[in-house]
Amino acid sequence: MGLLMPPTTDKRQQRKMSGIDQWVMGIDRVVRTIIPGSTRSHRPSPAKDIPSSSAKSVTLDAKTKRHIGGLMRINHTGEVCAQALYQGQALTAKTETIKTAMQGSAKEEEDHLAWCEERLTQLGSRPSYLNPLFYGLSFGMGAIAGAAGDKWSLGFVAATEDQVCQHLRDHLQQLPEDDLQTRAILEQMLADEEHHGEKALEHGGIAFNSPSKTLMTGLSKLMTKTTYRI
Repeated sequence: MGLLMPPTTDKRQQRKMSGIDQWVMGIDRVVRTIIPGSTRSHRPSPAKDIPSSSAKSVTLDAKTKRHIGGLMRINHTGEVCAQALYQGQALTAKTETIKTAMQGSAKEEEDHLAWCEERLTQLGSRPSYLNPLFYGLSFGMGAIAGAAGDKWSLGFVAATEDQVCQHLRDHLQQLPEDDLQTRAILEQMLADEEHHGEKALEHGGIAFNSPSKTLMTGLSKLMTKTTYRI
């Protein structure tokens, strides 16, 4: 699913939804994002067909597993933030096309969220306790970007995806060769995120300047340093 997909829901059905219905759906999305075990993937995990014997996951020592768990906790929180950003942008988007696109992208990102959580469980680890905090911050940033206009909203998507891709490439370099399962998940996530960023720019998103990216990098570092352990 690309960033900009045609609406799959009948517009007449959308108009019939009351404000209460929309609030209930919004709360449901929040719950499914921040409560562990609530999100289900629409695509099977890229690690699904990699036998444990091939991945040699049983040979990973405790220290290595903790490190990989920390990396996957960062990636999981990153996907929580992505959900919040898209949901915030969908709330304040100026056009129905962008609103639908943001909702569609959030649905695709649910796969990443579920894959990361599944891998955390396999590693004997857990999601970050700070996820509700980062969800709230990201939702607010997404809502502001959406209210600023479509070109800013799409530009924010592209800049955010660029940050995510940098983290994923760094984490791929840190993985031990034996952990083929985690590698398969991160490689698919990287391909998806690169696609999202490219589509955002293709559909009119502005390229953010260096100061804006520097600020985003600072916030990103705060997230990674705290969620690695907490």
